[in-house]
Amino acid sequence: MSIWTRITEALSALVKGEPLSVVFDKLRAAPAPEQSVGFTIAVLALGAKMAKADGAVTRDEVTAFRRIFTFPEGEEDHAARVYNLARQDVAGFDTYARKIARLFNPDGHRICADDHHVLVDILETLFQIAVADGSYHPGEDAFLKHVADEFGLDERCFNIVRSRLVEGAPRDPYDVLGLPRDASKNQARKAWRDLVRDTHPDVLQSRGVPPEAMKLAERRLQLINEAWREISAKEAA
Repeated sequence: MSIWTRITEALSALVKGEPLSVVFDKLRAAPAPEQSVGFTIAVLALGAKMAKADGAVTRDEVTAFRRIFTFPEGEEDHAARVYNLARQDVAGFDTYARKIARLFNPDGHRICADDHHVLVDILETLFQIAVADGSYHPGEDAFLKHVADEFGLDERCFNIVRSRLVEGAPRDPYDVLGLPRDASKNQARKAWRDLVRDTHPDVLQSRGVPPEAMKLAERRLQLINEAWREISAKEAA
């Protein structure tokens, strides 16, 4: 059964008139929460809220979902329904972010980039959507900072994810690998290998990222490898 069919089933549990945000409460209360369903709805819902953060919903931002998720023929309507429900919901994006945080981080502990947490995956996916139109607006930056804070992500984690994906943002290869600037080459090699392993589709799926969203790993792996090559070149010089 595809993720889109499972999402339709999750939405069918909503009582008539209930907003989309309630679906996260229902998923959290389930005996075996559908992590991949929660991940996908979280990205679609927060993406819909963010699409207005720069003042307009552009075609590029909407089609960005197709660059992250794969849609079997005839199943795009399921994603469109989630997107539209989120846009119609009067609840603010902070309400969604808090519910998503409770679903994936029920203990409310602070998270850093080194934790390899699904909430970091969600934030990274939202960054990919934000830059899909070729620019990164102050409103989007403020939106994503607020979401990161609601998720329990620390400031360094936010800056690392932003540096990986936003052109023009300060990008230090040590930040990309989650390392202090005085890290040795051996430490950098270990961090690089750990991140490459962490980006493997099987590992991502174990955290709740659905197979339909494995395109997320492509850009991450590219940046991780670039950072390691840059550090290696400096050490060899």
